[in-house]
Amino acid sequence: MKLNRREFSGLALSGAALPRAAFAEGLTPEKAQRAAMFGTSSEFREAMSYIEARGDLDMTAGLLLSLRFSRARAVRIGATLETLTGQNHGTDWFDWMLWQEANPQIVPHKSYPALAREMYLSIDSNFDQFLRPEHIVRERARIRLEEVTWGGVLKDGIPSLDNPDLIPAGAAEYLRGDDLVFGVTINGDARAYPLRIMGWHEMFNEVIGGVPLALAYCTLCGSGILFETDVAGHSDPIVFGSSGFLYRSNKLMFDRGTNSLWNQYTGEPVIGPLANSGIILKQRPVVIATWEKWKASNPSTMVLSLNTGHRRNYGSGVVYNDYFASPELMFPAQVDQKAHAQKDYVFAIRQFGAARAWPLDAFESMPVINDAIAETPVLLVGDADARSVRAYERGTRTFTPADGRIKDQDGLEWSVTESALIGPDDTRLPRVAGHISYWFAWDNYMGDAATVYEG
Repeated sequence: MKLNRREFSGLALSGAALPRAAFAEGLTPEKAQRAAMFGTSSEFREAMSYIEARGDLDMTAGLLLSLRFSRARAVRIGATLETLTGQNHGTDWFDWMLWQEANPQIVPHKSYPALAREMYLSIDSNFDQFLRPEHIVRERARIRLEEVTWGGVLKDGIPSLDNPDLIPAGAAEYLRGDDLVFGVTINGDARAYPLRIMGWHEMFNEVIGGVPLALAYCTLCGSGILFETDVAGHSDPIVFGSSGFLYRSNKLMFDRGTNSLWNQYTGEPVIGPLANSGIILKQRPVVIATWEKWKASNPSTMVLSLNTGHRRNYGSGVVYNDYFASPELMFPAQVDQKAHAQKDYVFAIRQFGAARAWPLDAFESMPVINDAIAETPVLLVGDADARSVRAYERGTRTFTPADGRIKDQDGLEWSVTESALIGPDDTRLPRVAGHISYWFAWDNYMGDAATVYEG
């Protein structure tokens, strides 16, 4: 991955055969908006003059779509946007999208959904499955359609791993000890999914310990979230894939039953037949750990085989290496960076009717944190270097680290396991589901509804 945010987010389709505009005497907003995208040079110039004279901000969403995909016309489009808004972002699609996100009161013209649909279907006709006209109207979608952007790949261009081949730990000679894995244990069934493989696939659909699950890994927002896929009212587990679309630099996954688009971060359908179903997928605990530590604590673990059925470079530090090393985002998303940089890591929990995040660097000086989310006391055990955090309900107990172990206020030693914190008398304090994330994603998607641990 060699593209920076400006290069990637500004990808144009200058070599594609775009549909010709149906242009006629007597411009209308619909015709002008389409001419800005698909018209001849003269039609484009007339459309820009018409849009400027009309002076309504409801055309800005269509202009931003044109700005991204009609780069040869960027200077004129940028000038028109500046005339309409009084803002000075020139031809920078990234900054214009941030402006749009910050102005949700601006409602796009009623012709925008049809324009967006036509544009995206010219990239991949399979996008028709997600952008049915009846589902992309403003009243039915749960996110702003104008903030849905193309991520640069086609439908299933990032292929999910469905019940992939697994091998015993001892056979995983391809893994280095410091390679990071997503570790999952359910009902004694331990599995490891290396990030160096999952970065190429961003999704698995599996049954672990008898529980149907999907791991949704958004490489852009640094979060791998484990969801249960057995949902009330559905006879079969939901199976997910990658749509090719993003929302505020967040992966929009889709279910293969209804082709609804889902917010990967919240586990909710946002566009399509299920958008107003009220479904929120239940989270299960998942941890990021080094392969060495995961294997040592889970010697019977199974791990992904390199035999995925796809040809990819699964080497250590290959996939998205440039993006992970950069402080910049590849796609636009508003973020408050007064206290935390946009790609600082946090550990995030959405449980007990509340949402709270703990900056990963808090664990550098204190690997054991006693805290609470809403009215529920929790214990967090973290390793900032390995990006590992596990959370447990702690009841009335307070814990401290002691020589690599965990002790309670009475000096009794407890065992940290994947399912529970276990006391000397076999008392079990249950694990709490959470996940690692970049700060920008937590701040953008949760906002004022969440709290942040200040140390």
